[in-house]
Amino acid sequence: MSASSSIAELLGSPQVVVGFGATTLVLLATTFFYLKNNEGSSDGGAASTSSALEKVEELDSEKYPGGYLTIYYGSQTGTAQMFAKQIASESESRGFHTRVVDLQDVVDNEDQRSISDIATLDASHNNIDVVNDDDGSLIRATLAHPHYREGNAMEGRSRAIFLVATYGEGEPTDNAQQFVEMMKSKSGIRDIYKLEDSPGLISVDSCVRMGVEVDEDGEEEKKNDSGSSLSNDMVLDRSFLRDLDFAVFGLGNKQYEHYNNMSRFMDASLAKCGASRIASLGLGDDDDDLEGDFENWKDNVLWPALTEKFVKGGAADALAAARKDNDVLELPECPYEVEYLKDGASKKIDLDMIQTSSKHYVQAMDCPIVASRELRDPSDPGSTVHMEIDISKHMSSLKYQTADNLGILPKNDSALVELVAKSLGFDLDQLFHLIPSAEESATKHTLPFPTPCTVRDCLERYCDLTGSPRRSDLKQLAPYARDEMDRKALLRMSSKEGKSEYKEKIVEAHVGIGDIVTRLCPSIVCPLEHFIMVCPRLQPRYYTISSSSTVHPKTIHITYALLESEKKNGGKFTGLCSGHLSSLSKGDMVRVFVRDSTFRLPKQPERPIIMIGPGTGIAPMRAILQERSYERKSIGDAQGPNILYFGCKNRTSDYIYRDELEAFSDEGTITELHLAFSREQAKKVYVQHLLAQRGAETWKLIDDGKASIFVCGAVKMGADVDHTLQDIIVQHGGMSREKAKAYLGKSRGQDHLTRSVGYWAYLQPLVPSVITTLSGGTGVASLSAPMPAVPASSA
Repeated sequence: MSASSSIAELLGSPQVVVGFGATTLVLLATTFFYLKNNEGSSDGGAASTSSALEKVEELDSEKYPGGYLTIYYGSQTGTAQMFAKQIASESESRGFHTRVVDLQDVVDNEDQRSISDIATLDASHNNIDVVNDDDGSLIRATLAHPHYREGNAMEGRSRAIFLVATYGEGEPTDNAQQFVEMMKSKSGIRDIYKLEDSPGLISVDSCVRMGVEVDEDGEEEKKNDSGSSLSNDMVLDRSFLRDLDFAVFGLGNKQYEHYNNMSRFMDASLAKCGASRIASLGLGDDDDDLEGDFENWKDNVLWPALTEKFVKGGAADALAAARKDNDVLELPECPYEVEYLKDGASKKIDLDMIQTSSKHYVQAMDCPIVASRELRDPSDPGSTVHMEIDISKHMSSLKYQTADNLGILPKNDSALVELVAKSLGFDLDQLFHLIPSAEESATKHTLPFPTPCTVRDCLERYCDLTGSPRRSDLKQLAPYARDEMDRKALLRMSSKEGKSEYKEKIVEAHVGIGDIVTRLCPSIVCPLEHFIMVCPRLQPRYYTISSSSTVHPKTIHITYALLESEKKNGGKFTGLCSGHLSSLSKGDMVRVFVRDSTFRLPKQPERPIIMIGPGTGIAPMRAILQERSYERKSIGDAQGPNILYFGCKNRTSDYIYRDELEAFSDEGTITELHLAFSREQAKKVYVQHLLAQRGAETWKLIDDGKASIFVCGAVKMGADVDHTLQDIIVQHGGMSREKAKAYLGKSRGQDHLTRSVGYWAYLQPLVPSVITTLSGGTGVASLSAPMPAVPASSA
């Protein structure tokens, strides 16, 4: 009996069969593949190429009339990767043979044979003039490899789908950073924030590539996005990817100023390098309905375009009929297996097998809490906590600098973990090792977290049991429900027609997968490896560090607000991470890691600093003030003024860090302290109102004093401050509204923060002043100001 039939019997439903959506997720045995050259050949060059191409295995044209299709993803939290697998799971029924590739693997390709093969092929192909530098060879070894081309490897074309998340202030995800840098160099796009206005750049909303610009003498002119000639390190190669067909879908959030910037860049840079767009750019908005946007693009744009272009004759009709006839609920194919270990058994963790979006699980360290205290007055119903974490035993891996960010790995509540284990029949104390399935045994970045570990650790640390699952998660969970009503309910809410019900019963009700398997759909029976596959990963929460690394090198301070709200059913919802932290006491351990940021205080201490941080937005300002206090005591009068705008409801209830701020003021570190207590008068007063009152002084500090401005706080406050700064520039800088907006907008594209998390943005205006924006209502670092906390779409 096969493993698949055993699972079907376990579920007790004759309608459940192996596969998902009548397809099998096909991931090739290796992420980076190669054609073997004839080692005995002495001819070299074309002879080696011919020998390599002879070894290419042809696809079954009846089963895969569309040929090969490669799906690349840039993901921070796993959502783009999940979307990539959805396309792959449907590809066979659409006539395509797919592979899914992490963009990090493109630049980590160590297969010199594949790199040599594509270079040899390009050299022998007189019609393609490709600049084969190191970056170019790496990219073409994957994107344009002859093994994955349409028809003849010498003349054929490769096909690629890119699913790219935008992280924070228009930045690439961690696993896409190096690839993006390579594409910037090859495409000549120096400024990723100026795509639409770039001379010669392709419009991201158009499916037609524009022509090549020429100079007055009729020669091709290389220009960057600002219209100036390209520097020597920005060589534009318009034929670099001329044998590639592509389509791009972006994951973003419209509350970010640079909405879906990475997908726009990817779309433009690929076309700039000569690749042909086969489907229009799709943009998904996580502030509205990211999954709905993806489904609409996938079903109504991507597949129709691929089918029309690559699936010829009656094959498309036959495939469509087969999909309609085979509308059976099926189990997803699982990419890994569970190997249970006996007591004392051990397995070595292969870090290359861990998904890049899960690397924080390996980086994090357990550190003790050395201090924790409530900052609000007992009369205030809310809670804001100051916590100090001892990193002295992990200085090499947790050493930080002022303005860095702390990632915290929360744990699920032990009571919920026990309920889930009981419902699914898991032994919490069982030790297991996760290994790739046979189909994925040679593929890197397959496993979702490091093992061996116990089932308890798996459910506590790695499975998101409380966050609202996406509709696609409900669809994947449905086949495991033995009760027909449970299956129908999950499928209904996962459908396009069930979006309203899903929003009401899952999202607004704060229902997680833990609730589904224990209360709402108790008929679910799911083997451990399948549950790991279906359940979303538990993501870290990021907090702006509220201490100076100079003053407190061996401890890290954070400031967090406990998130609590009432559920519709009368229960209480508590934020996972803040709830976890609030349950800990002095001496307890918390698992953390430091995330570097390129943002730093101005090197010239004489520059003024303007800080705007109401509520828990004071967290990074506290760190900055500690640093400036240290500098002031070291260099005296050479330091510039430090101006702080702080706001809260009432000075007697939630004026957090009051003693410290007043002490900084008394000693002269804070030059001006402007306080906005919104509830102490009939008309509410906020920090942006105080800033507007000092418009002339603020403009002088920015324009003449080269001041740095730091903003940290909730979304609306950040937007209001941004608008107030525009008003100040208009009124006192003599600019129009559009120029004022451009003044601030252009600054975000220069020396911006590239490796921070949350909502930091490093802005450098036209004048040599610096504006940095931090946004996030609970002190969570934020990359895009003024924007909400890091969304699931930074995937």
